[in-house]
Amino acid sequence: MNIISILLVFIVAFLAGVEGILDEFEFHQPLVACTLIGLVTGQAETGIILGGTLQLMALGWANIGAAVSPDAALASVASAIILVKGGQGEAGVASAIAVAIPLAVAGLFLTMVIRTVSVAVVHQMDAAAENANFGAIEIWQYIAICLQGLRIAIPALALCFVSDTLVANALNSMPAWLTEGMSIGGGMVVAVGYALVINMMATAETWPFFAIGFALAAVSDLTLIALGTIAVSMALIYLKLSESGGVVAAGGQGGTGDPLGDILDDYE
Repeated sequence: MNIISILLVFIVAFLAGVEGILDEFEFHQPLVACTLIGLVTGQAETGIILGGTLQLMALGWANIGAAVSPDAALASVASAIILVKGGQGEAGVASAIAVAIPLAVAGLFLTMVIRTVSVAVVHQMDAAAENANFGAIEIWQYIAICLQGLRIAIPALALCFVSDTLVANALNSMPAWLTEGMSIGGGMVVAVGYALVINMMATAETWPFFAIGFALAAVSDLTLIALGTIAVSMALIYLKLSESGGVVAAGGQGGTGDPLGDILDDYE
């Protein structure tokens, strides 16, 4: 990596760390973070592939009660850097995923360290609040946010200065049982991610569209552009039916707002 790429990686990693707390622009999401790392290092395609795979895995990571989920930001940034420096391209995605999972767990340690340090920051903000020093409160707020960014940016910067040959040799020396096992395990987590998405979206009205989508996906002659066009068309049809159902309901002539349900009711 040249100095410009390293600087851009540092910025992306910093933003990913900040967004892990702010959750506003989603820079910490694997699809965004890996894509940006790939983009600034000239390997956007492999970054997107890695980010898409990790994103489905990250759908199963959630904070539940006092249990903190694995650190998606560190896993995304670090694994993307390792993938780039390994020089394996798309073939190295499986190895990067195998590295990303333990990195996500290791990121919890850094999270605990920063949150422990943030306790002192909160006390400083309390002291400033007692004196109605709003400027100091704002400064300490920025300091706390920057600490979260450095939590990811510093490890990322350290990885950038590791020899490319060393990273490549480390990835190549990984036994097949480890990379294949982690890929299988990651695939199982991906299945959980799919299940979570479907569970959020699945309703009596949308199940037919899921079934049609799976059937169309099995047709090998259809490209992604064709599938996307069909999906957009079906979405527009559904929205039009939804508007028609709402108008009927508003006119007092029946209708539930469920376009498919209303159509089926007309045949009863």
